[in-house]
Amino acid sequence: MQNFRTFSAALAVASLSLGLIGPAHSQGVKPVQSQIIELGRVTGDLYYTVRPDGYHVVATFAEPGEDATPVRFETVLANNQSVRVSTPRHAGELPVVVEISRRSDQVVVRKATEIN
Repeated sequence: MQNFRTFSAALAVASLSLGLIGPAHSQGVKPVQSQIIELGRVTGDLYYTVRPDGYHVVATFAEPGEDATPVRFETVLANNQSVRVSTPRHAGELPVVVEISRRSDQVVVRKATEIN
């Protein structure tokens, strides 16, 4: 529980200081701007930085109310690349999926319901 409280406090501070706001719905994210990603019961905080080798995307996820260590996901996206992050659900149910894409100079986050 303490790990999650620490993570939640850090997430709140980062969110306020970086101009975060709201769950991802086909929104473009600006460099170093934090954005919340919801994957069912798991919530994440995503940001990226621009470097010569690509856009470095970092997302940190945790489940509220659990005494668990947060998980960090990192990738480097070149133009027209994307990555999907998902959480499983019960048997017979589709997973909760979020796609993170780089299109030219923009990073876009979409929920599975918005993905073709």
